[in-house]
Amino acid sequence: MFGSFGWMELVLILVIVLIIFGAGKIPQLGEGLGKAIKGFKKSVNEVDAIDVTPPPSDAPEAQPTQIAQAAQQTAATVEAAPQIKQG
Repeated sequence: MFGSFGWMELVLILVIVLIIFGAGKIPQLGEGLGKAIKGFKKSVNEVDAIDVTPPPSDAPEAQPTQIAQAAQQTAATVEAAPQIKQG
């Protein structure tokens, strides 16, 4: 549908853009579009460069007992909070 633009359609689009934005704004629009495309390509390449390998096995990890203690402390804090009475 969009791939069948002929030269007449492209000229018509160019004339409409010139009428709407004026000749002075066209370079600014092109510059902004170029920066946007450049930033998009840069962000896509940075995502590919991120290291997604797991950390080395010698890195200290949280022990299950530490996690359980943290959960108990959180539960105790919630229980100690004043209760709101409804009604």
